[in-house]
Amino acid sequence: MGAVHVTYYTDPACPYSWAAEPALRRLQVEFAEGLSITYVMGGLAREFRKPLETMHHVMDAAAESGMPTDPRLWLDSPPTSSYPACQAVKAAAEQRLDGPYLRVVREGLDAARRVPGMDVDRFAIDLRSNAIVEAFAADLERTRAAARDGEPRIPFPSFEVRSDGDDVHWIYDSTDPAQLRQTALAAGGEAQALPDPLGAVRRFARIATPEVAAVCDRPGPLAAAELWSMAAQWQVRPERALTGDLWAPA
Repeated sequence: MGAVHVTYYTDPACPYSWAAEPALRRLQVEFAEGLSITYVMGGLAREFRKPLETMHHVMDAAAESGMPTDPRLWLDSPPTSSYPACQAVKAAAEQRLDGPYLRVVREGLDAARRVPGMDVDRFAIDLRSNAIVEAFAADLERTRAAARDGEPRIPFPSFEVRSDGDDVHWIYDSTDPAQLRQTALAAGGEAQALPDPLGAVRRFARIATPEVAAVCDRPGPLAAAELWSMAAQWQVRPERALTGDLWAPA
């Protein structure tokens, strides 16, 4: 099976990275064991000086992607910086749980305790260590080194896709599932069969309607109709996130 290695440049607070979750989950399902992902935390903002402006970006990304979001976060006690969340992702990486941790942070949950298999005490110790500060600093340097001419850093979300050989493919500032999939195929990845919507919900435990559409290769309205039909049969249940739904097994 061809292996695909993805370096994902992102930040927990980046609204367009949340919009890219359907593309990422499609990749995880379709290329399965042949896929490895390295998460690089880009440090979106040392300080959020204009939270209302950030809220507008959140709403724009939600409108474009259909991913559920609650922009009230940026009205009531908004984050002052994305750096602590970036360092927390690096601490989760010490247990190889950076991907699951990043996801629950983006869902706005009590992250560490919601990640299956997370040793919360170890996580707390790692988070306070100098090693995590150094790991995050290394990620910041990687985002600068990967910048295109004239840019201070690479835009988020961006993906570096490598094969087992020397082929390197770049996707900059994109949330398109088809583009990421085609790039993985060009890098030698071998596509696997896709699940049905119920299988997708069971695979991820919490999944948004646009993600089901991407993962199951369904048009958006059909994915929504199938999910509500399964909800009527008590197979799945919706969890409202203000602008949309996250689906979980019933």
